[in-house]
Amino acid sequence: QVQLVESGGGLVQAGGSLRLSCAASGRTFSGYAMGWFRQAPGKEREFVTTINWSGSSTYYTDSVKGRFTISRDNAKTTVFLQMNSLKPEDTAVYYCAAGRGIATRFGNDYDYWGQGTQVTVSS
Repeated sequence: QVQLVESGGGLVQAGGSLRLSCAASGRTFSGYAMGWFRQAPGKEREFVTTINWSGSSTYYTDSVKGRFTISRDNAKTTVFLQMNSLKPEDTAVYYCAAGRGIATRFGNDYDYWGQGTQVTVSS
């Protein structure tokens, strides 16, 4: 069992920045890829970004490229999402996910999910 806890969400004006954190713990964790997804009001859950176990490979959805950065700490216990130049359309609940396989943009490939953290960007 892997437990994921997100933090760092909040209110920010357009053009501002936030950094989300996802703390992971549990008996089974080594070798997991990590990802961030988001769900805006009235929309389906959307892939944002993912990173492999070593941190050597990252992928981003087109709408956040150049603005968001995913990273892992050296101990691989925490994953971060640095969000810059935020736009109102970034408003959503952001979820951290962990998967036993390779980094993927498909939510069904992830095995564990956090409870989410709200990000609200005002215009």
